[in-house]
Amino acid sequence: MSSVSRRGLLGAAAVLAAGCAVERHGPSATTPAAAAGSPVTVRWWGNNGWEITDGTKTVLIDPWLTRFRTGTYTPAGADPRTPISVDTALIDSYVDSGRLRADHILVTHGHYDHLTDVPYIAQRTGATVLGTETHLNLMASLGAPEKQLALATGGEDLAFDGYRVRVLRSLHSMTGPRAQIAYPGTRPGLGATNWPRPQVISDLVEGGTLAYHVTMGAVGVLNFGGANYIESELAGLRPDVLLLPAGGTLIRDYVPRLLRALGNPRYVVPTHWDDFDLPLSEPARDAGGLEPLRRAVTAASPGSRFVVLDHLETLTP
Repeated sequence: MSSVSRRGLLGAAAVLAAGCAVERHGPSATTPAAAAGSPVTVRWWGNNGWEITDGTKTVLIDPWLTRFRTGTYTPAGADPRTPISVDTALIDSYVDSGRLRADHILVTHGHYDHLTDVPYIAQRTGATVLGTETHLNLMASLGAPEKQLALATGGEDLAFDGYRVRVLRSLHSMTGPRAQIAYPGTRPGLGATNWPRPQVISDLVEGGTLAYHVTMGAVGVLNFGGANYIESELAGLRPDVLLLPAGGTLIRDYVPRLLRALGNPRYVVPTHWDDFDLPLSEPARDAGGLEPLRRAVTAASPGSRFVVLDHLETLTP
């Protein structure tokens, strides 16, 4: 049995407008400070931000609370010269209230909507951060404590107290007639080069893409930070919850190949589908990919439960 917990009624309009049903079986645990032995919950922090916790241990993926305006979903698209900003007061309000904490932070790639807030969240929580060499260099240049940064390249299968993290080599989504990645590039030389502090969003390059399978208790959660993947990396994985990005229009059989490779997970939860120019405090607004994703999942795996969360909602698998 699963349950979805809401902050209030604001999110209902977004879910209904998208035409997607959300399962509701009563309240679920919503506080990270819940007692040991609590069920594992999966909370959506907007965009590809996720919290996986059992009330004692907490793993964050790509947490980005600041969500400054970039123009990404306007006809002109994102302005690459948009200044990077971090709303430390907003982040502090979550950390100080006990609503945000972390033992590990997992970074899928280096773009602004995934990495910008991680250095400050790492400072406040003391979390260990996993990422590629480029990701770690970018975060160090943004003020992340270097002793908390841990290099990952894909293939690692790491056991920690209360949870396990398997790191997968992955791919970023691609757009346009030439199938290109926005803000490509790397920042090599871990520990050897003092890169200048990134100032605008185009300074935060992709730097390689990772995916993560987190096992906590009896629950396995698989997250992709971009609408693409390396199918061979998924051999033998059978996650209970798949956090599936919207998009993937240029990727051959994006949804059916993925669901088939994973054995048709029990829960498919869309991620990276909201207009992230809007603040986290507002209901999620579909940026256009939610309904096509729902149709693709329903067609490919009718037995999977497609569960749409609103900002700060939790799923208890």
